[in-house]
Amino acid sequence: MNRSAPSPAFGLVGRSPEIGAVRRLIEKASRNRLPVLLLGESGTGKEVVARAIYQANPCGQFVPIDCGSLVGTLVESDLFGHVKGAFSGAVENKKGLVEVAAGGTAFFDEIGDLPLEMQVKLLRLLQEREFRAVGALQWRKIDLRIIAATHRTLRAEVAAGRFREDLFYRLNVFIIHLPPLRDRKEDIPPLVEHFLDGSGFSPSPEILATLQSYDWPGNVRELKHCLDRMAALQSEGVVQRADMPSALQCHLAASSLRQLSAAIVAVSGHAAGPAAELPQISLAPKSPVISLPESERQAISSALAATNGDRTRAARLLSIGRTTLYRKMKEYGFD
Repeated sequence: MNRSAPSPAFGLVGRSPEIGAVRRLIEKASRNRLPVLLLGESGTGKEVVARAIYQANPCGQFVPIDCGSLVGTLVESDLFGHVKGAFSGAVENKKGLVEVAAGGTAFFDEIGDLPLEMQVKLLRLLQEREFRAVGALQWRKIDLRIIAATHRTLRAEVAAGRFREDLFYRLNVFIIHLPPLRDRKEDIPPLVEHFLDGSGFSPSPEILATLQSYDWPGNVRELKHCLDRMAALQSEGVVQRADMPSALQCHLAASSLRQLSAAIVAVSGHAAGPAAELPQISLAPKSPVISLPESERQAISSALAATNGDRTRAARLLSIGRTTLYRKMKEYGFD
């Protein structure tokens, strides 16, 4: 982790086939000025890809437009600008974000959140390459590249009447699907290295294995925030379980419980191999309100009782390492 990580191609970190396919599409998209539609869950890196398309063949400015924040009566002015006197408070001419992007790229992030009345005007911008500022009488021609992104299923939005069908087909020219992190877990180690480069923090193999076993519903963004937290809380390069975000702690507890339960079921079913030589153990009937820590405590207690307190045999029975067993015994107050 201390060595300098190589610069990722197009700003995308990873070695999975999925991310390789995205890189190839970025290169192809950068060769022309067609509209691009980026689809994927929140946190998968849609703005990173949009900037990569722009930077692969830069021209003019890259102007991000957060459609989710465009609310209220000034939406049209924010997008297309206004002329002096167009409304109360319009004391001078103002450029909108679209005009700022002239000659460059306008990135409409979360296009599915754009109000319907603005979708009509965006459609004209795409089809006719022109716009009109609020209060102006003349349409103005403009040359710009439009990249749009959304985590929504636009076909479903069209069916629900929340997104214009004609705009959908106008945007649906060059599509790039961004895979969720759970579908490319081999990219987690290089992502960890990239985000922690220069931080002085290096996760242990156990923590790295935990990071790789988690499904990351918030995708790369959630992973980065998790690493930022752990790097900030760690002391002298050591991270404790309590330093992890609560979602990751719950995942770790659930994984441990599943491992313990599987070992107990295997032993109770006379599993073959070394574990079959160990005594059978059983748990108390499951309670609908029992917590994960309590379930783990009961499993460890049963294993110790079945082996007359022999910790080495109890660890074998539970299919966990002795160090893990000792840590959990201390955590749950065993003598």
